[in-house]
Parts: sequence; structure tokens; C-alpha cells
Amino acid sequence: MTSRWGVLVLAVLLDGTHRFSELRRTIGGVSEKMLAQTLQTLERDGFVHREAHPVIPPRVDYSLTGLGREAARQVWALSVWAEEHTPRVLAAREAYDAARPGA
Repeated sequence: MTSRWGVLVLAVLLDGTHRFSELRRTIGGVSEKMLAQTLQTLERDGFVHREAHPVIPPRVDYSLTGLGREAARQVWALSVWAEEHTPRVLAAREAYDAARPGA
């Protein structure tokens, strides 16, 4: 959950069930291998439910478990907080840098 991709997967799945290809398209920039590893880790940790349908071509759906929804909401809340407070963080950086010329 603490990886970059894990956070993004949780955020996307907060909107509902998605297939692997949908997740990959929505997230963008993630390799197939990394997404597969991330989903497997999230499933192992109890955040994601994987449902394989016995059809041709194979279809696998991913959704959040109860624990996963809780985690995704927390991650989302932190993301919103960070976005809202970015101007304060940038101001703090500028003040810090201004107080230390040449550093």
C-alpha cells in the first residue's frame, strides 16, 4: 500500500470494480509487470479482491475489500490534504531557503 503504484491502484478502485486493462489505462505509466505485482501484493495484504471469471477470453475483475476501502479513503484524504496545503509547504520552503543563503 505504501508504494506509489499501490496508492494509485487504491484510488482508482475506490470508484468501483475494474479489469486489469482498465486499471493500466487509467493509471498510466505503470508497466504490466509492476501492476500485476502491485495487485498481487494488495490482494495478499487483504486490500484487493481478485475475481477470475471462467470465460474466454479470460476476465479478471479487481475490487476493494472492506479493509481496502478504509485504506483507500485514508490515502485519498491525505492526498486532498496535501493538495490543499501545497501553498503553505512551498512558502515554508521559500522561507527556509531564504534564511540560509548559499545553502
